Amino acid sequence: MEKNTKVVKSKAKSLTAQLLVAICGVFISVFGLWIFNQHVLMSFSLPIRMIFMIITQWGLFLIPGILMIVNKENLVDIGFRKDKIPLQIGIGVLLAFAMSLVMTVLPILLGLKGMVGSTTYTQVWKFVFQFIYAIFGVALAEELLFRGYIFHKLLEIKDSKGFAIITSSLLFGLFHMCNGSIIQLFMTAFLGFLFCIFREKIKECTLLSLIIAHGVYDALIVVWVSVL
Repeated sequence: MEKNTKVVKSKAKSLTAQLLVAICGVFISVFGLWIFNQHVLMSFSLPIRMIFMIITQWGLFLIPGILMIVNKENLVDIGFRKDKIPLQIGIGVLLAFAMSLVMTVLPILLGLKGMVGSTTYTQVWKFVFQFIYAIFGVALAEELLFRGYIFHKLLEIKDSKGFAIITSSLLFGLFHMCNGSIIQLFMTAFLGFLFCIFREKIKECTLLSLIIAHGVYDALIVVWVSVL
């Protein structure tokens, strides 16, 4: 019995150490990405800049990805499913539009457009790229990290979904500290909490669903701000 307890404690320590390494790697990557965007990105031509905007987001998953390879883990282990993909995508789209109506359209109609966001987009291709970037860059990287790798590591460390939801959501808020005000930190933490609840409470809502929901919701902000 005592031996089993020691094994469990040893495993928990190992998982905690791995998670801390992953989190430190992510935050270092965030800082590096912020510097790159501020001082390097604009020196490239527009097509190259657009490609870099997407690819550099994937770099945020570099350290967790390496740890997954070392531990022989795959995407299924962190929440991906191979079945019912059209349904998973459909759920993500529906969630995005529902969130958009409540958290973007309604505030704009109430006169809070300045708090929602702003845009200078007028050309269709820019809106199209915004969807591509939001889904395949931002949402893909962030959902893999927070509702994928980090969430499942927290569950392995402590078998409590409440603990995993709250901790991963708070980390998600802190992740955006380079991008905005304290209000934005609270808002992104709330969004992280909301995404966790979606997956836990909505049947067939998977990590893929959250990637779609997150990306489409983000992109729709620009659309609604432009047309309303």
